[in-house]
Amino acid sequence: MPESLHEVHAQAEKAREHPGLAGATFTMSVMAVLVAAVSMLGHRAHTRTLISETRAADAWSEYQARNIRRQSYLLFIDLLSTAHVNDPNQAEQLRTKSTGEVKRYDQELKVTEGQAKNFEADADRSERRASRYDSGEICLEAALVITSITLITHHRLFRGIGSALAAAGLLIAFSGIWLH
Repeated sequence: MPESLHEVHAQAEKAREHPGLAGATFTMSVMAVLVAAVSMLGHRAHTRTLISETRAADAWSEYQARNIRRQSYLLFIDLLSTAHVNDPNQAEQLRTKSTGEVKRYDQELKVTEGQAKNFEADADRSERRASRYDSGEICLEAALVITSITLITHHRLFRGIGSALAAAGLLIAFSGIWLH
């Protein structure tokens, strides 16, 4: 990014020699600011993707831990059914308590699974947004370069092409805002 700003500054100095190129220089300055803004949006979207993916992984780890505990209670209930016990009343109390724990874990597993899936969906949404921002940034950077050709060739056609490409880049980038 600093290279783009340095290039814009150098081209602005050259434009002083040709006052008719001031419009192209101004256009390039605006494009450089837009590149920076869209780049920042892309970085933030990628960061949100990573955070959501990490939260999803944490939720799935929690899901697995709870499922292991649930399976342990089920195994214990099975063992109580086959083992010889000295106190049937105590064994029944343990079976009732373990059955209650299995039911509790069944409910918690549903909640945890829902949370994990929500985090995954948020990560997918953020990644789609980031892709749009990245594509828009590429178009804006290309537009900046094409517009700078105006300063070299003195043909306004390149400023027009660059401006059109910049408009397309903005549309692509801002379409990421409306993704749901």
